[in-house]
Amino acid sequence: MEPTERRVTVTGPPRRTRRTSGYYRPRTEIDELTTLGHTYVRSLMRTQLRAALTGLAVLVLLVGPLPLVFAAAPDARRLAWVVLGFCLYAPLVLLARWYVRRAERNERDFVRLIEDR
Repeated sequence: MEPTERRVTVTGPPRRTRRTSGYYRPRTEIDELTTLGHTYVRSLMRTQLRAALTGLAVLVLLVGPLPLVFAAAPDARRLAWVVLGFCLYAPLVLLARWYVRRAERNERDFVRLIEDR
């Protein structure tokens, strides 16, 4: 009778295997820091930067000319307080509200892109 080989159980940390069945998860790409995941994150950052720069441009267009307006009418001190206190407040609130909604929409679209595939 021949001696039988003894069975040995090999244990170790589980290996990460990629599915070759065509199943694709963008969230996995982001977690593993692949080039595609980096591209996804950069696209989100680019859209957020575009929204921020648009808001900044509108802010500069609103506030930038005010020193010229105040210099043109140096005796109208009440005009300065009215413009700064009342006329500028509403557009700034609307601009801030637009920016927050835009940023949240960008993030929501990004999450939808990541979750749907």
